[in-house]
Amino acid sequence: MSARPAALLAALVAVLWAAAASAAEVRTVHALAMHGEPKYGPDFKHFDYANPDAPKGGEIRFAAIGTFDTLNPFTLKGTAAAGAGSPFETLLVGSGDEAFTEYGLIAESIEVPEDRSWVAFTLRAEARWHDGTPITVEDVIFSLETLKTKGHPFYRAYYASVATAEKVGERKVKFTFTAGENRELPLIVGQLPILPKHYWQGRDFEQPTLEPPLGSGPYRVDKFEAGRTITYRRVADYWGKDVPVNAGHNNWDAIRHDYYRDSTVALEALKAGAYDFRQENNSKLWATAYDIAQVRDGRMIKEEVAHEIPTGMQGLVFNTRRDVFKDRRVRQALAYAFDFEWTNKTLFYDQYTRSTSYFSNSELAASGLPGEAELAVLEPYRGRVPDEVFTAAYAPPSTDGSGNSRANLRTAIDILETAGWEIRGGKRVDTATGKALEFEILLNSADFERVMHPFVQNLKRLGIAATIRTVDTAQYQNRMDEYDFDATIEVFGQSLSPGNEQRDFWSSASADIPGGRNIIGIKDPVVDELIDLVIAAPDRESLIARTRALDRVLLWGHYLIPNWHIRSFRVAYWNKFSRPAVTPKYALGLETWWVDREKEAALGRSQTN
Repeated sequence: MSARPAALLAALVAVLWAAAASAAEVRTVHALAMHGEPKYGPDFKHFDYANPDAPKGGEIRFAAIGTFDTLNPFTLKGTAAAGAGSPFETLLVGSGDEAFTEYGLIAESIEVPEDRSWVAFTLRAEARWHDGTPITVEDVIFSLETLKTKGHPFYRAYYASVATAEKVGERKVKFTFTAGENRELPLIVGQLPILPKHYWQGRDFEQPTLEPPLGSGPYRVDKFEAGRTITYRRVADYWGKDVPVNAGHNNWDAIRHDYYRDSTVALEALKAGAYDFRQENNSKLWATAYDIAQVRDGRMIKEEVAHEIPTGMQGLVFNTRRDVFKDRRVRQALAYAFDFEWTNKTLFYDQYTRSTSYFSNSELAASGLPGEAELAVLEPYRGRVPDEVFTAAYAPPSTDGSGNSRANLRTAIDILETAGWEIRGGKRVDTATGKALEFEILLNSADFERVMHPFVQNLKRLGIAATIRTVDTAQYQNRMDEYDFDATIEVFGQSLSPGNEQRDFWSSASADIPGGRNIIGIKDPVVDELIDLVIAAPDRESLIARTRALDRVLLWGHYLIPNWHIRSFRVAYWNKFSRPAVTPKYALGLETWWVDREKEAALGRSQTN
């Protein structure tokens, strides 16, 4: 096609699109909120939790565990380097002090109709790739198509409801959605990582690569040794440095990740000053390992930073693809062998709260008996979900913390016998087949072994043979991608605005996709329908009621043994940083910290004395 007909065709598409858009109320905005209006107006200069005058410079160093063999974080193959997403950007970015609101980054404006059946983004004219070429509408369309067809399975599920992407202006791209109400879709598209079409032509997107892919973000790969270390350096002429969402962010000149064999070795490296910042997830280490001179004399800071982030669900997950876990009663019985109260007191120094919801630490969590709004959602499913959904408040088995769990084990025996599992020769076996009840707990961190050993001993008292197997990160990921496990510890993170990602977690369609996040293997039409209702919620009130209904059905499915959560970040870092006076409610905000030259100099003097 010649240039002139192509231009005429593009103009015709733009005219037709504009005519269609005028038929419905369309808003042009700088930001989108899931419900309500954005906190920050169109003329905002920076987020409240960022210091626009923060000095630039210095380096921050982190520890990573395991290894890496690719710099492309968007595919299933390979293990991506820590921070591999740093060179890439999205159309919009979320704020850290709102439930779910996104503001323009690559996109300077957003057009959306009242029903949110489509969304259009106008790209910033100044947006550039690191090679200096402009970010184009063609790049955006290429990104969607590539991630949906060649990217990690997550993207296929996450963007499944995006029907088309088309160019409707020189810098304008329009996404049209499949039928059905889903107010979240414009924000989901705003999270789309944008990839350079011209770079990937002639390259295999699906294969691991150690060639740093072209990006557009504030950092780019500087140097690395595969599997050992990688450093990202701030782009001196970064196109987006003056965009309001970036004010007070990206303050380090360099970000370095060094790899260690395991967390224990990494902790000792922190104490020796080999890296700067660690977020501690081990309660025993937090209670005992930081009573050191560096903390006592102030050279290292140990603190808990409170947050209001939904803590989701962490638990010992059962792979329901395995015959032994297909019966809900078996899964329920196994939970009585885990003594959280004793574990929390003895192993965790009473630092944790038991999780009783897939949406814990938020108003989305189900509690007590279902209220009127929840009952309206659940009533059509009566008889298709466990009766307890309507009649009982969910609570995992509990003890007095003394270590005496006989009563719980007796309950487990009763449930197992009712389900057709009896004792023969000291083993718990299926009455009909004689097959023993046994399974493997797959772990990728030795830290969980001390938690699982008492559980395994209690199972042994029930006649159940459970074994613990800890493998390296690469083997663990490969086995999880293929669902080659019996039980494992998994975390299902949640936001204040659940939506499309729930399909990836729990839907029948995602259960058999390799590398997906429905690792439990849930295939329940009721769950599928409840997910659709959550996604289609027209307002906050209905979202809460529908999410709580989904929560109840998942809880009473006994798909996992709930673990625990904490409402703060536990961090330890060398005293060389300063940070804004305001901390975001829903994030740590580390990207707004900076190297304080005076503190760094004082720290250097103290370390040489």
